[in-house]
Amino acid sequence: MAVGIVVFISPLKLAPGGVYGVAIIFHYLFGLPIGLVGICLEIPLLLLGIRMLGAKFGAKTVVGIFSLAGFISLLEFVYGYRPLISLPGNPAIADPTANFIISLFGGVIVGVGLGLIFRTRATSGGTDIIAMIAAKYLKHIPLGTILMMVDSMVVILALVVFDDWTIPLYSWFVIYVTGFTVDKMISGFDRRKALFIISNHHEEIKDVIINKMRRGGTYFKGTGMYHEVEKKIIFTTITNKELPGLLYNIHEIDADAFISILDATDVLGEGFNSLRERALQ
Repeated sequence: MAVGIVVFISPLKLAPGGVYGVAIIFHYLFGLPIGLVGICLEIPLLLLGIRMLGAKFGAKTVVGIFSLAGFISLLEFVYGYRPLISLPGNPAIADPTANFIISLFGGVIVGVGLGLIFRTRATSGGTDIIAMIAAKYLKHIPLGTILMMVDSMVVILALVVFDDWTIPLYSWFVIYVTGFTVDKMISGFDRRKALFIISNHHEEIKDVIINKMRRGGTYFKGTGMYHEVEKKIIFTTITNKELPGLLYNIHEIDADAFISILDATDVLGEGFNSLRERALQ
């Protein structure tokens, strides 16, 4: 996260929400170090969160807050605030294509860091705490929506301060890329397919799944809405690579079979990822 913030995001004056979005604004307004401003904002928010929400922020969150500020300060000292790519006339700004690429990589790198934090069952602190406090009183608004609103306020603040419409556009792009990367870090990149299969030849299809593909499945009992005939519904989960072969075999058995295919972002259990490793990582 520190690399993403110092090397990629802050040189473009982007403020993609969060405490460090505010810290970047303060840095360009008053010349204050980003890491110092970040920790000065994080500590009061952490204390406020403990007071209003209880001691639900574990030691991992506290370690994360202080270590992130420490690594940002170290990079500020070692790397400075220079952009990766600059133009001779304006060394602080690159061309639009370079800005897009830098924003993309910045969002991915920060997203990887956040994903690792969330996978250890910690939080990143900062605006997460504000959103959790607001959600306590605004129960009809989802937490994710509140967090997006809080981050968007930081982005709008950057627009007011820097008076540049490209900054909020790039900042919202970074927010989207970061969120997408976090989702991938948590759920994994290797998506599976979950299938509901309805056919009068369910025994033959079961034989293909069990004996040819070496996969398992579950029978559900269902009733057709049109003819109200009882049917057996097969539920099974397979890899993307196995999907074409299964569809071909089902077509050969019953060309009139009905199949619903869903994305399974994470599959835990025998034959797939270990539930124990996933729960305890």
